[in-house]
Amino acid sequence: MRSLSRRKTLTALAVTGLFPSLVPVEAASEFTIVALGDSLTAGYGLPPEEAFTTLLEQRLKANGLNVEVVNAGVSGDTSKGGLARVDWSVPDGTGLVIVELGANDALRGISPAETAKNLDAIITRIRQRGIAVLLAGMLAPPNMGRDYEAAFNAIYPDLEKKHKVALYPFFLDGVAAVPNLNQADGIHPNAAGTTVIIERLAPVVDKLVRAHAS
Repeated sequence: MRSLSRRKTLTALAVTGLFPSLVPVEAASEFTIVALGDSLTAGYGLPPEEAFTTLLEQRLKANGLNVEVVNAGVSGDTSKGGLARVDWSVPDGTGLVIVELGANDALRGISPAETAKNLDAIITRIRQRGIAVLLAGMLAPPNMGRDYEAAFNAIYPDLEKKHKVALYPFFLDGVAAVPNLNQADGIHPNAAGTTVIIERLAPVVDKLVRAHAS
């Protein structure tokens, strides 16, 4: 009881600023990551325990990081939808946002200029709040034509250069067009495919967390 009382006293003193160097054990900061995306983030067709965000959190914790990965994925969402909800989808105190949007833009043939504009605004809003960004790139389906493909695929590296944010070039790297790693629709990763994404993406996220956590 004495130990608990002393801890509460030290916590109160730290909060009031009398001993600003004292940081109570309970205040050891959990680093919050928000994955802002579409069905690929949401875990379409998968049970919650096999969703991208769940597996990413597990992997990072296994690496010794005190993190929470929030699933802010909405199936069917476009870059315009992401922009409309970015402010309330990313709570105060977030340390890193993984922006995974654009796949549905390409599938619907939305102008790459429009997609770029929306993603640019999303990144700008997040960075204005002092939050780090990992931009997860996407590639246009080849059936959209060479001109569309070239314009769309340039969006992500161009935004990386403009905003100087981290870029993971292709979210579905190693999984896209691999039948046994995707669900029956050939678009959404199955559990095995999601595991491949985690294997490749987690080290990038791990590095960013260690760089930005305080």
